[in-house]
Amino acid sequence: MSWWETFRSGMQSIVSHRLRSSLTVLGILIGIAAVILTVGFGEGATSSVNSAISALGTNLLIVTPGSSTTGLVRGGFGSSSTLTYQNAVDLANKIDCPDISAVAPQVSSETTLVAGNANWTTSINGSTPAWLSVRGRSMAEGSFFTQQEMTHDDNVVVLGQTTAEELGLFSPVGGTVDIGNIPFTIIGVLNSAGSSSSTNEDDLAVIPITTAQSEFLGTSTVSTIYLEASSQSTMGAADAEATSELLALHGITDPASADFTITSQTTIEATFTSVDKTLTILLGGIAAISLLVGGIGVMNIMLVAVTERIKEIGLRKALGATPAMIRRQFLVEASALGLAGGVAGAGLGLVGALVIPDFVSNQIAISWPATAGAIVVAMGIGVIFGVYPATRAARLTPIEALRSE
Repeated sequence: MSWWETFRSGMQSIVSHRLRSSLTVLGILIGIAAVILTVGFGEGATSSVNSAISALGTNLLIVTPGSSTTGLVRGGFGSSSTLTYQNAVDLANKIDCPDISAVAPQVSSETTLVAGNANWTTSINGSTPAWLSVRGRSMAEGSFFTQQEMTHDDNVVVLGQTTAEELGLFSPVGGTVDIGNIPFTIIGVLNSAGSSSSTNEDDLAVIPITTAQSEFLGTSTVSTIYLEASSQSTMGAADAEATSELLALHGITDPASADFTITSQTTIEATFTSVDKTLTILLGGIAAISLLVGGIGVMNIMLVAVTERIKEIGLRKALGATPAMIRRQFLVEASALGLAGGVAGAGLGLVGALVIPDFVSNQIAISWPATAGAIVVAMGIGVIFGVYPATRAARLTPIEALRSE
């Protein structure tokens, strides 16, 4: 029997038992779709995290205060007030910190902005002109505030695109917005930096740090100091220099007692990647179990098919069919069921990758290598779980098969 005859015979057997074949395909379909969506969720989460980290700036180091203690209650990291504007000025010293190219201290508070009849509560960030380059941002229109405007405590503000839109300001430069009942002149709008599942980088307003401290905070402390290393290769050196400088400024001799924390993009990315990999492995394990169940379904169906077609097998052998031909026929059926489940599962997975993000905040990346690999795996499952039934059919002797009824 030729390969074409083998294929035609196998397809006829599948079509003649449509319901049984459909249920077999369904088991593989669910497993393959789960694999594609799992990989897509993992890659989408990784892409989202990388975008969020990139939005912070390039070669970035983030210095935050240590924890505070009130009575017997210890606050979390960042709850203390151990960083000052002068610390940021000292870190910009090229003699002590040659690998730090730029420094941008920042203070933040949630405040309501009012423009005409519209109002919007957002994050007000007070910083220096270096904030724009350190955070890797750019201007969509207008300009960022200058060193002179910061020195004079000018009431000028740069808005994020989301903030401007929520205030109904579509040509805001030159206009006025009230921040805490104080009028500020809008001098620019930032280009969009996108958003993650928890943070919208376009929903903010940036004002000179001197203005923020004098008008809203009344203190010289800062909540964060952003440091930009001169290059990716000097990140470690910049971290060491900043640590040494701050320990000296704060009079701390034991690094273990530091009242500040320095975090790099690499550390943040490694943490998120570790969590993402763990979740991907977990979901992948569930998908693998689904595929295993689908494979067992293929084996069961093929065993039933062998039992039902014993007389046909005996007749074929009596007419000269070899065990290899019989084995090949059942393997073709099993692989066809696997391929059908793989293609249908890949289609369902791709549709899910396009539709699901409309209902959840997570993005699902479509991985074409994973899709192609899933289809190949589905065929492999059909073949692997079809070997035993096919071998069992091939071992039947013609006399036993013809006597079966």
